[in-house]
Amino acid sequence: MSAVARITLLSLVLVLSACAVQPPAPQSSEPIPPQPGTSTPSKPYKAPQPTPQHPAPAGPQTSAHFAPPPGGNCHWDSKLGVYVLEDQTDTFYRQRTYYRWSDGWSWSTARNGPWQGTDATGVPPGLSRQFGQ
Repeated sequence: MSAVARITLLSLVLVLSACAVQPPAPQSSEPIPPQPGTSTPSKPYKAPQPTPQHPAPAGPQTSAHFAPPPGGNCHWDSKLGVYVLEDQTDTFYRQRTYYRWSDGWSWSTARNGPWQGTDATGVPPGLSRQFGQ
């Protein structure tokens, strides 16, 4: 490689690296003062603030970490760490698995079974604490 090509390439690398390393210019929230001899607007523009249409629910309806069950009326119970199905007694859902308490624990990958028996170690910790197993 010729000396001119090397110098040109090094210069280009230095210029580009200097651009990449420069921090962004600080931005001020203060308005820019007008130039002398120009008119100023009578009122500064303020973006409209959205107003909430409905009040927020009292507690979370869903989990930030777990998706709700497909097609079911349920709510998230943060103490239990599961979704509680409202149309099936003592039936819960978390991570694609349904859990049911009926004088012992059982689980299924479908809302209506088939159910397979398990012990307290096979259910989320909040459920085993709640039902004293």
